[in-house]
Amino acid sequence: MHINPNIEKPIFIQIAEQLEDSIFTKVFPEETKIPSTNELSSLLNILKGMNLLVDEEIIYKKRGLGMFVKKGAVNKILLKRQSQFYEQYVAALIQEASKLHMKKEEIISLIERGFEHEQNSD
Repeated sequence: MHINPNIEKPIFIQIAEQLEDSIFTKVFPEETKIPSTNELSSLLNILKGMNLLVDEEIIYKKRGLGMFVKKGAVNKILLKRQSQFYEQYVAALIQEASKLHMKKEEIISLIERGFEHEQNSD
């Protein structure tokens, strides 16, 4: 199924038209099973993920050829993940440490211990 979110036609109409065409061309003969709503939903979630990466300029579409990784994508992802690191890990660590009445020095000591353990396991 080929859904194009960049055209004015709503996605539900595109789905209906493509299913209709598949029935008409006997891709789905009468009395045969068609994709379930869960299967179609799965397809659309994949599409949303791809569109998100297009919006973030990590991938791009070449009409008729498919999707490609944009030059500089790795650096863009690195910068994005670095900015998310504080929110996802550091803030949560500090919040939990605060609940445990831990001091800044104790947290730093634990982080250093973690780095030492990581280096020794290599």
